[in-house]
Amino acid sequence: MNIAPKHSGQNHFSVLVVGGGQAGLSLSYHLKQEGIDHLILEKNRIGHSWRSERWDTFCLVTPNWQCTLPGSPYSGDDPYGFMKKDQIVEYIEQYVASFNPPTLEGVAVTRLYRDTDDTFIINTTKEVYTADQVVVAVGGYHIPVVPRVAERLSSDIVQIHSCEYLNSDSLPVGEVLVVGTGQSGCQIAEDLHLAGRRVHLCVGDAPRVARTYRGKDVVEWLDKMKYYDLPVDRHPLGTGVREKTNHYVTGRDGGRDIDLRKFALEGMQLYGRFENITDGIANFGPGLAKYLDDADAVSESIKDSIDKFIATNQIDAPEEERYVPVWQPPTDIPDSIDLKQNNIVAVIWCVGFRTDFSWIEEPIFDGRGYPGHDRGITRSPGLYFLGLPWQYTWGSGRFSGIARDAAYVAEHIVSLREHNQPATILISRRR
Repeated sequence: MNIAPKHSGQNHFSVLVVGGGQAGLSLSYHLKQEGIDHLILEKNRIGHSWRSERWDTFCLVTPNWQCTLPGSPYSGDDPYGFMKKDQIVEYIEQYVASFNPPTLEGVAVTRLYRDTDDTFIINTTKEVYTADQVVVAVGGYHIPVVPRVAERLSSDIVQIHSCEYLNSDSLPVGEVLVVGTGQSGCQIAEDLHLAGRRVHLCVGDAPRVARTYRGKDVVEWLDKMKYYDLPVDRHPLGTGVREKTNHYVTGRDGGRDIDLRKFALEGMQLYGRFENITDGIANFGPGLAKYLDDADAVSESIKDSIDKFIATNQIDAPEEERYVPVWQPPTDIPDSIDLKQNNIVAVIWCVGFRTDFSWIEEPIFDGRGYPGHDRGITRSPGLYFLGLPWQYTWGSGRFSGIARDAAYVAEHIVSLREHNQPATILISRRR
């Protein structure tokens, strides 16, 4: 049942959704099921981040069977494969076509605040909208992080963030310094390495995970172990897990481990954590051996958990030998490098993103600018978040877990409407 809004007019909606990624689209699916008038505002184009902020060989690191948007589970012929960039875009386009969500593209929200009667006012680059309830579905990766020390690099060295990298050919001829070993850093380093480029990689404390173990993809084991159902408040790290770097692995060429030690054997130069640049000299911290050992230890600990699960449940699974390091850093690993003398022509910063919710004028944020919420429900009635990393579970910002979160938020939207608004039936506007 649709309830009469406090405001009326073509720019008023019962629910306004900011962001047209998988989170916003998933919520729209549920709102349409409930017959609730709403509008998605997307500042770019639907699927923008997949189209324009991924490199050419990008693919998912989770198997296709984990793609379970509401009403649209994966139905292709390769459930254990890993969708490539263009296939991901196609998956999203097919999802949009399946239920035609009401969307305005090319509209950026610049301000969100409450009017005196508690209606939300949404200023955009095009028009002003009002809404009874608002869902912020823009994820948590907004502003690419590039350290200020980058200003010290020579102007003849190309600098890009990981979200701008396309392929090896898009960079000048020469050697490349990649800073950061999260998923993007490791996969971009591999992409350049496979293209025959000489890569210098600054290694940090990111963990890694094996692609397969004892006859199954590790993701499938973790799914069977209900790891992906673990809520953030029951995680050993609690909400601190939201700050942890994702484990590096790849779905490329059917999926495999990313082993930085193997890359080193093949000619990739590894260093410790990037620290500074002085007069064209890049400086690195100590600890490369420890970073590699710690990453391996995390991978092996996951295997320990799988072994325990197999034994406890008496599962028939093939035995598998454990990983043996194929390379150890020499004691004289360089702690600096002259960029010019080593013909380094490009630096790729793979050091993440930061959030930016400065356009939201509601007192719900902590000292670091993170919104206070319980499964996306804030203390500001009618204001919700969706698609944040570890919003509720590991899959909250991914194709695998967004359906559950979207359904939960949609239930609260319906409940608040029924509780707070007059029971005057209004024909839903379809856009």
